[in-house]
Amino acid sequence: MKKILTFYMLVFTMFCGCTALDNENAYYRPNAQIMPQHITKLHVRSFINRTAVFALEDRLTIEVVDEFLRNGYYNIVNESQADGVLAGEIIRYILVPIQYDTQLVPLVYRMEVLINIRLIDKKTEQTVWQEPALLQVYTYSASTMPGGLTEEAAREQLWKNFAKMIVKRTVEGFGSVSSELRQRAQINPEQTTITN
Repeated sequence: MKKILTFYMLVFTMFCGCTALDNENAYYRPNAQIMPQHITKLHVRSFINRTAVFALEDRLTIEVVDEFLRNGYYNIVNESQADGVLAGEIIRYILVPIQYDTQLVPLVYRMEVLINIRLIDKKTEQTVWQEPALLQVYTYSASTMPGGLTEEAAREQLWKNFAKMIVKRTVEGFGSVSSELRQRAQINPEQTTITN
């Protein structure tokens, strides 16, 4: 009887182990779409600012170039020498207070920026990849709070996040980043800027 019970326990353990291994690989993993091999040099065009907030495009462009330089996978060159061109536009900038103190002074802000971006193959003049609604949201405490940030410092963090996403998408494959909340962002396409 002990031998039969031990046998059934062994079979049960093996069955559970196999099932666990099968479930581990059951989720969807799309293949990354890699850049064409002839693209080895990139140019990052200055972003176009479609919002009412002045000079957003300069800092974002600089941060994207710096992130490509830190990564080192592609050479960043002038557009005339480039095999591929990264072009983008800032289409929405929203900054709203989301938490107040008892005197109705804002304590916490929510910053939301939406950009369109695409990479163009200069040889074929075709779009290699594009992201029509890349969203970044950053929540931060007001500068009057301990450890709080100014709006400009919060924006710098947001630009760093965008730059990392763009470089990751370009270097590691186009499936690595995708638009989040695209439908929500398109509810009011005329709304480009909200600040307090």
